[in-house]
Amino acid sequence: MTTTTINLTDHFLIAMPAMADPNFSRTLTYIAEHNENGAMGVIVNRPTDMRLATLFERIDIPFEQPDFADLPVYFGGPVQSDRGFVLHRPAGKWHSTLTVSDDIGLTSSRDVLQSLAAEGKPAEVLVALGYAGWSSGQLEHELAQNAWLTVPADLTIVFDLPPEERLAAAMQLLGVDFAKLSDVAGHA
Repeated sequence: MTTTTINLTDHFLIAMPAMADPNFSRTLTYIAEHNENGAMGVIVNRPTDMRLATLFERIDIPFEQPDFADLPVYFGGPVQSDRGFVLHRPAGKWHSTLTVSDDIGLTSSRDVLQSLAAEGKPAEVLVALGYAGWSSGQLEHELAQNAWLTVPADLTIVFDLPPEERLAAAMQLLGVDFAKLSDVAGHA
């Protein structure tokens, strides 16, 4: 018996209604990397009460871009929730960037925050605390258990829509209305 290898890099994971884990219930997660070692991504529809201006004040970075001050900081996932991750386009050249494509990167180094604070670049960002991670084979197992739906990512959903509209918009990529999904999944 052979197993099919899938690569969900640059895809959305849509939590099914029956998702019991409160960290992932009703979430839309952008997968930045998926390979034989596992997967990592950030939840893109769960803003916290913290704003970027507050975060920058806490980490002692002078914030000179009032246009970004009121952007929310997101709960990116339960792994390393005290550490910042910036999903951004364009990908750019930062100290610690996971380049997803020429167009998108996920950066965990301070230099991207300093550039955002001083120059307003990169112009499209989602700043998150923590990330979502899966060990080797774990995500594939969860997919087999009908915990997630997947669809190639459309980053306009992340960067152009309010967070409360992102899950439904990703579902629409599949032609599915989230409100009509059953919280009971069947197995063939």
